[in-house]
Amino acid sequence: SVQLVESGGGTVQTGGSLRLSCVASGSTFDTRYMGWFRQAPGKEREWVARIYTVNGGAVYAESVKGRFTIFHSSTKNTLYLQMNSLEPEDTGTYYCAADAWLERASRAEYTYWGHGTQVTVSS
Repeated sequence: SVQLVESGGGTVQTGGSLRLSCVASGSTFDTRYMGWFRQAPGKEREWVARIYTVNGGAVYAESVKGRFTIFHSSTKNTLYLQMNSLEPEDTGTYYCAADAWLERASRAEYTYWGHGTQVTVSS
């Protein structure tokens, strides 16, 4: 079992930066694949990025590529999302997720989810 707790959200102006954190507790095997998702009001949840925590290999949604960086600290078992050049379209609740298997992670069917942290980008 894994528990995920996000933090680091807030309100920033367009062009600003934020770093989100997601502390994972429990099985490290179950956090081999971790991801960030976001959901804006009235919209469906959107995948943002995924990382294979064993070797740091990461993939990104086109909408954030070049602006966001996902990385993981194995010593702290903490997932991060560095967000630069933020735009109003990045506003939403950001969730981290974890799973042991790529098959599930690649379909966004993660087993474990956090409760989210709010990011608001003002224009």
